[in-house]
Amino acid sequence: MGCPKCGSDGCAKDGIIKGRQRYKCKSCGYRHTVGYRGISPSIKRQAPQLYLEGLGFRPIGRFLKCSHVAVHNWIKAYGESIGGIRSAAGVEAVELDEMHTYAGSKKTIVGYGLLLTGMGNGSSSAKRVPAAPEPDENSGMPLKATAYQKS
Repeated sequence: MGCPKCGSDGCAKDGIIKGRQRYKCKSCGYRHTVGYRGISPSIKRQAPQLYLEGLGFRPIGRFLKCSHVAVHNWIKAYGESIGGIRSAAGVEAVELDEMHTYAGSKKTIVGYGLLLTGMGNGSSSAKRVPAAPEPDENSGMPLKATAYQKS
């Protein structure tokens, strides 16, 4: 590290001012601090945005040229900072996009987890349906006989 005034390489540590290391040049006696050496706040703001777009910690780290652990810490800190704006009313609808959860058995997905139905053509969104589906003729489940079917 060189002195910004005389260009000499002989600088020694000379305390900390406002959380930043201060140096003193041995040649001219000029005291100076080093510029910001960490990740800029604008880069740190991009991490939660990319995470909300669907990228994982490692791809975000590769894109921003930083550690995936740092990305995790930034996103975690951001999530904790917005904790006060959450609604106490609860969530009515949840959108799942390209996600799949196994519950019960990983060998088969039929009959486990939540029932999801499509929202429309060209949409990868789904909505939660709380009621169980009624079996039809093609479901493989026997239908209950009704009065008009017994004859």
